[in-house]
Amino acid sequence: MSTGNASRGNLHLGMTGNCAYSALIDPQARMVWCCLPRFDGDPVFNALLDDGPTGSVWAFDLENFARSEQRYEPNTAILKTRLYDSDGHGVEITDFAPRFFSHARMFRPLTIVRRVKVLSGTPRIRIKLRPRFDWGRQVPTVTQGGHHVRFVGAGMTLRLTCDAPLNYVLDGTWFVADRQMNFILGPDETLMGGIEDTAHLFEKETASYWHTWTRRLAIPLEWQDAVIRAAITLKLSLFEDTGAIVAAMTTSIPEAPGSGRNWDYRYCWLRDAFFVVRALNSLSEVGTMEDYLRWLTNVVVRSRGGHIQPLYGIGQEEQLPEAILDHLPGYRGMGPVRVGNQAQEHFQHDVYGNIVLGAAQA
Repeated sequence: MSTGNASRGNLHLGMTGNCAYSALIDPQARMVWCCLPRFDGDPVFNALLDDGPTGSVWAFDLENFARSEQRYEPNTAILKTRLYDSDGHGVEITDFAPRFFSHARMFRPLTIVRRVKVLSGTPRIRIKLRPRFDWGRQVPTVTQGGHHVRFVGAGMTLRLTCDAPLNYVLDGTWFVADRQMNFILGPDETLMGGIEDTAHLFEKETASYWHTWTRRLAIPLEWQDAVIRAAITLKLSLFEDTGAIVAAMTTSIPEAPGSGRNWDYRYCWLRDAFFVVRALNSLSEVGTMEDYLRWLTNVVVRSRGGHIQPLYGIGQEEQLPEAILDHLPGYRGMGPVRVGNQAQEHFQHDVYGNIVLGAAQA
């Protein structure tokens, strides 16, 4: 895909994740949406709903930007974006969320890895790293170490460890990208190994995991690339810690321009989850079903034979009070921005059929 400046503000977004969190990245390598510590958490990057000066974004701006190309590493959730300037100089940004087996368990930290590689010439870049907390209302306190920066908020602290010039990162200074640079953003923990070595190892192991996972799918003869990409996307909708499957990664994207039908879909609808399970089971991927049935069993048992809601929080939360956040303008300025979903109060009797159908997939 090749795009120009008009790409900003559209929904042609790449997604990466590791079944603990996800991030959405636009065609210019701007991270415009990422909720932590889980899918329905606080968007530390919220430019999808506030693309103005108060929005939070992680961008690699290229001086005299002319065009971009974006693609996934085949059969993985690793996203690569190439930016070119008007002189043909270019950089490639690789984005991924680590996911692989380590010490007999799945390693899926709340860690974002971004790697910048020079493709040609002497491109000048500027790094904008502006996380915010409390739905954009809280600007974090910034502290600096030898090779890291801490973004300290009231309820969360993020640490960026990188081998790029920290002063340029903090000040948003334009500089020549003359070597590969690695950025690791995550919990406030010391990196156990070297920055480049860690980023390289995480990328290698994550690619290996996804290659193994896709190789085991029962793929049809036609449309294989599209089916594999859809399967990976559905897999990334799984919150593996509990087994819940979210209906979407976002909130407040209008169903139609100016309609006001801007709902928060970052929860588990039993109907939507069943469709995901059925789709992945048709490809012989049953792990997602097993995780989901673990979550569903908890929901059914806690109901004690009574009413079952059409949706729950990914941690089985029953109460999802809906509120409007007036300080955020919304996608392309088309508010309101909502958090929570009043549909939790609805009585939708087809939910029992979705329970039966979901369990029958076993």
